[in-house]
Amino acid sequence: MTDSLKVGLAQLNPKVGDVAGNLARVRAARAEAKAQGADLVLCAEAVLSGYPAEDLWLKPAFQAACRDAVEALRADTLDGGPALFVTAPWAEDGKLYNAILALDQGEILGKRYKVDLPNYGVFDDKRVFSPGPMPGPLVFRGVRIGVPICEDVWTPDVVECVAETGGEILLVPNASPYEVGKTDLRVQLAVQRVVESGLPFVYLNQVGGQDEVVFDGGSFVLGADRRLKAKLASFVEQVTTVEFRRNGAGWECQPGPIAPEMAGIESIYRAMVLGLGDYVNKTGFPSVVIGLSGGVDSALTAAVAADALGPSRVHAIMMPSPYTSAESLEDAAACARAIGIKYDIVSIEPAMKAFRAMLAPLFGDRPADVTEENIQARARGVTLMAVSNKLGGMVLTTGNKSEMAVGYATLYGDMNGGFNVLKDVYKTTVFELCRWRNRQGTVIPERILAKPPSAELRSDQKDSDSLPPYPVLDAILKGLIERDLDAATLAAEGHDPALVDRIWRLLEGAEYKRRQAPPGVKITSRNVSRERRYPIVNGFRG
Repeated sequence: MTDSLKVGLAQLNPKVGDVAGNLARVRAARAEAKAQGADLVLCAEAVLSGYPAEDLWLKPAFQAACRDAVEALRADTLDGGPALFVTAPWAEDGKLYNAILALDQGEILGKRYKVDLPNYGVFDDKRVFSPGPMPGPLVFRGVRIGVPICEDVWTPDVVECVAETGGEILLVPNASPYEVGKTDLRVQLAVQRVVESGLPFVYLNQVGGQDEVVFDGGSFVLGADRRLKAKLASFVEQVTTVEFRRNGAGWECQPGPIAPEMAGIESIYRAMVLGLGDYVNKTGFPSVVIGLSGGVDSALTAAVAADALGPSRVHAIMMPSPYTSAESLEDAAACARAIGIKYDIVSIEPAMKAFRAMLAPLFGDRPADVTEENIQARARGVTLMAVSNKLGGMVLTTGNKSEMAVGYATLYGDMNGGFNVLKDVYKTTVFELCRWRNRQGTVIPERILAKPPSAELRSDQKDSDSLPPYPVLDAILKGLIERDLDAATLAAEGHDPALVDRIWRLLEGAEYKRRQAPPGVKITSRNVSRERRYPIVNGFRG
């Protein structure tokens, strides 16, 4: 029986579907942990397949590839190095499980299956996996180790079973997506499980971007006394080894490195950078293209893109119309210079004239209206997509959550593109993020932050012509989206009932647009795409 157990925490950034690449990542982490003296290496949830792999998990060939990777790692452990607690989809007796497997000295010591399958928000685990039986601990070198998987620790039952069957340490692999304020919630839940079981607790989280979700890492260790013993950094890959020592009848983790806590607004920015960088790099695009308007949203998008990919991989294009102010032209150029990105100007006025002439026989003498405004936006969309097709960069759209929620965006125009960094960021938060980024080094000219937001699709246009002030709009939208309140409750909280009703109708009426929007980084507890699934044809008015 050992009195010391050194556990390597492999906080990795896997790529969904890239089993060979993920296998290589695990092998590299094992080698790093071996150099740190680890006895075993713990991987985050579904590390060999990537998470969430959605219906890819259901493909027999994919399941077989993941099993082959497990077998390869099993053979690796014949080298006398650390054991591996590795995670993968695992088919057994006609069922597919979300599994953790203990590999040591060329053997599979045991395996356990996730019990509590989440089926809310971004999760669809019940669509894919079968729930496992209540798990007892795995025995490794005489130590009884509980390995509940992610959601298994959000309720007490699985940990209670581990404790009642003799568990001594909890090693918990997770793929827990980022959202504002979630770090505190994770720690609170972990503390509850420690209090109930009396066992030290390792929370190992995945890191990296996958489509709309970002995994922020931030893995941590709690002692049986509920104190924080170690914490890994957020938003980066890291392999860190912690030591547990037997202390009387139990085990205690020795103090390890504790990464500093990240403020909320910084964490949002880091999530955007990681989410965009991984989306572009994992899909194989060489660069990105942005329509830089001289406004705050495109300026922030350009700053995030440069931080994620490097300025040399960002191409900004200003596309002025007769309604574009000289100030906007100056601000866009100044922003591009400050960020250090390539900047070009392509006028859309010839396209506007061509469309006007082309459609004149149909439109006759009807007065100009939103049709002509949308033609401008769509001319810009066509321009950006042409640059993307010819030069290879992915187009980034720049609409924020406030605009996307109420449909203040043009289909096939400013919604054209492959990814939207600001999709889950309210307009008021956009300004906060700009100010935070400028404190790290000014990249967004102050005049962009000071001027009233405008789409500049007609003379003297302001966003406030069509929408209430953004602080008011965002407060109502947060009530409708994140808090799921009805109009009467929001009115009772002090909002104008007529305005609430109007915003509600805009929100519901724009569903068809959002279904056609590109993916974007999830930031809040409820984004307006995957987590808020409302019918397009919808007669209910709340």
